[in-house]
Amino acid sequence: MNPEEFITNLLVGMGKLEASDLHLKVGYPPYYRVAGHLRKLKEMEALPDSAFIERMMETLVPPQRRHEYDERGDLDFSAKGPTGDRYRINIFRTGEEMHAAIRRVQSEIPSFEGLQLPPIYKQLTEEANEGLMLVSGVTGSGKSSTLAAMVQRVNELRAVHIITIEDPVEFMFHPKKAILSQREVGIDVPSFAEALRFMVRQDPDCVMIGEMRDKETMISAIQAAEPGHLVFGSLHSSDTQQSFSRILEFFPRDEHDFIRSSLANSLKAILCQRLLPGIAEGTRVPACEILLANSTVREKIRREEDEDLPAIIAGSVDEGMCSFTQSLAELVKGEKVHFDTALEFAPNRDALKSEIKGITTSAQGLVGRIRK
Repeated sequence: MNPEEFITNLLVGMGKLEASDLHLKVGYPPYYRVAGHLRKLKEMEALPDSAFIERMMETLVPPQRRHEYDERGDLDFSAKGPTGDRYRINIFRTGEEMHAAIRRVQSEIPSFEGLQLPPIYKQLTEEANEGLMLVSGVTGSGKSSTLAAMVQRVNELRAVHIITIEDPVEFMFHPKKAILSQREVGIDVPSFAEALRFMVRQDPDCVMIGEMRDKETMISAIQAAEPGHLVFGSLHSSDTQQSFSRILEFFPRDEHDFIRSSLANSLKAILCQRLLPGIAEGTRVPACEILLANSTVREKIRREEDEDLPAIIAGSVDEGMCSFTQSLAELVKGEKVHFDTALEFAPNRDALKSEIKGITTSAQGLVGRIRK
């Protein structure tokens, strides 16, 4: 097998099968992730050794960044494939062997409607000119696509300067009404913190930070949002309460009061999402928990009363907020996910059953299944 031809064929195959990810591991055949599930390419032999994977990656790894992998054993980067598709790639060392995880990035920037996100996502993006909006979720929950839809909507509506700071750059934006500067960590700038430090001198109106992963990035984002910039960012956390815990983990205890006060002033919304298998074969749909920073929420943040936030979310549907339980119930009502699937992802199964019992739907037999 020629390594260069082999990786080219695998990348082409991703597009044909609509695979989101490709896994390359020594001793295993390649695996695709299709509709959220890993599938082994049975007709292919196991990858023979680390040297073969390294030769495959030679055509994709930016030459100026190879030393980072050699020094750290881990490297994130983006690359363009043979068909013009872009890929987010991580190579990592395991037992002194190189493995790779490759995610295919859709070339077309998604819309809110295409992502099946609630209308409040689009409304917030269109109405907000300043403040911090966080998109949170676990790995593979669609955070990058949601951020791309937000940035694209600003690009379509406003004559502003948008700066994105990403590791790596995924979606490539083309100017509509806005002008854009997309900066890739490791290529254009050494770190998120360095990029954010100099950002204020670049006259931005809107900033998108690919991932909030440390104290420096978080404080820079909060501070950027306070003087009138619109800041989008992603956070690796499963719900809104955990999002606050995650943010505070970046800081020593004696700085928590300051951070809470700053968040209360700058936060616009936390939008948490999870992707579920849809009823339609091969589809995935988002369940969302939406927290909007109204006066009550801001006061709870200042007073360290985060445990009250779930009740506020559940009781503020008329304002556009939504709990995961309410979102799951609506997905069942809209016949987008099966009840059993919703139950599997529910944070509280009994609460979901109670929420759904009051919903009528034309889905045959649904109510009977729930009452059993």
